[in-house]
Amino acid sequence: MDLNYRCEATCPETKARAGRFVTPHGEVPTPIFMPVGTLGTVKGVGPFELEALGARIILGNTYHLAIRPGIETVRALGGMHGMAAWRRGILTDSGGFQMLSLADLRKVSEEGVRFRNHLDGGLLNLTPEHSIEIQTAIGSDIMMCLDHLEPADAPRKVHEDALARTTRWALRCLAARTRDDQALFAIVQGGIDLELRQRSAEALADHPFDGFAVGGLSVGESQTAMYETLEFTTPFLPLDRPRYLMGVGTPEDLVEGVARGVDMFDCVMPTRNARKGGLFVDGGRRKVNLKNARFKMERGPLDPECTCFTCSHFSAGYLRHLLMANEFLAHRLLSIHNLHIYLDLMRGIRRAIIAGRFGEFRRDFIAGCQPR
Repeated sequence: MDLNYRCEATCPETKARAGRFVTPHGEVPTPIFMPVGTLGTVKGVGPFELEALGARIILGNTYHLAIRPGIETVRALGGMHGMAAWRRGILTDSGGFQMLSLADLRKVSEEGVRFRNHLDGGLLNLTPEHSIEIQTAIGSDIMMCLDHLEPADAPRKVHEDALARTTRWALRCLAARTRDDQALFAIVQGGIDLELRQRSAEALADHPFDGFAVGGLSVGESQTAMYETLEFTTPFLPLDRPRYLMGVGTPEDLVEGVARGVDMFDCVMPTRNARKGGLFVDGGRRKVNLKNARFKMERGPLDPECTCFTCSHFSAGYLRHLLMANEFLAHRLLSIHNLHIYLDLMRGIRRAIIAGRFGEFRRDFIAGCQPR
């Protein structure tokens, strides 16, 4: 499916670009952040709240939905759009990340990857063809090719083999696609070895994928190495299709990723951190821990500059009370805040690119960031 990506503006100082593409469930302006809904829901946040926050596309996960509730159930319930009452776009991860996160429970072969699932130890034989079959049943607007992901510090030979297998699997995914209303993205691998990244990108760019993702970053390498690898890789990807950086990251990473030519991002960080009391403030430049005693008697909002529902209605002291009492409402309200910060940051980045001032925006943002 052609997403009809079009670039509307570029930054004269960086590789940043603002554009848009079209899915069967609506137009998506870029750069964009995609909240993660691994199990068919963004944890603690309802679809109506996501729409109010301005989310245009969310993620689901092939591996997790295949083992629970099971793909036949997902299909019977109308796919992820139907069962989750979500009217906008969905992108599904292929299950490739679980090759890393569940490394002790998997065995990789040329056929695919065989998992002992983490719930009951049952077998899941995830081939490229089966991954596409599952994503087809989920009904995602954008499917991802099954890829072979290894840790950043794996030997070069391991990454070389993984990227070659990723390329072969990508072509099998392309051949297995049966619906013309679902886009398919290929994934570039190669660790932080620049020659391998070029080899992977060039091998995939020759084929009619609808977009391209940079995978295998933020998996143990330094921030500097991640940025250098991304800076090197994006020029080898076609200009006329979206570029997606998988699983990254902090607000600073989003700004720096855009500067290197990335259009799409996802990460569990805003919602996972929120459930533990880690809140992004000052437009994402700083992070605070709501469990800190200084918030206990605070009658003012968590973030005085924030316009989200949470900061507009509740005091930081009350939110801390909910969090310390482990009330479910805390997870919901704090997730809403962090997602607002991320999505509003992306809107600000887009405006800055279109106005021709992204370079200035980036410098001001990074200068105000809390040191890591």
